[in-house]
Amino acid sequence: MTEHFVKHATFVIERTYTAPPARVYQAWADPAAKSKWFPKPDVFEFRVGGREYSRGGPPEGPIFTFDVCYQEIVPEQRIVYSYTLDTDDKRISVSITTVELFPADGGTKLIFTEQGAFFDGYDTPEVREHGTNEMLDALGKSL
Repeated sequence: MTEHFVKHATFVIERTYTAPPARVYQAWADPAAKSKWFPKPDVFEFRVGGREYSRGGPPEGPIFTFDVCYQEIVPEQRIVYSYTLDTDDKRISVSITTVELFPADGGTKLIFTEQGAFFDGYDTPEVREHGTNEMLDALGKSL
């Protein structure tokens, strides 16, 4: 029998980008801009109550399903969403994420906070934080 457990964790990542808040926000809100730094979704409804959904993965690898519900959007200031992440048919985590944007000298300070429940050792907060750092680096390069 498989042992079931939940690991709860919160991590916070800060970045400063040379782009203004409007441009950083647009990189999250516009599907064409977002696809430059994040996998292109099958569904993209950037609005409160809207959904972002993607399913895919590497050849010969697991299939990942990313399913988002946008909870709050304050243009150019805040994006809050909850999401599930599945690998093949296993739910590996449920998270709530807050992206905050603040004007900074010559650009934007972004604060990314994720609060997650990670299930049965299929994913870990450390792996998620590492992947999020890579994602935010890709965002910076796209700006």
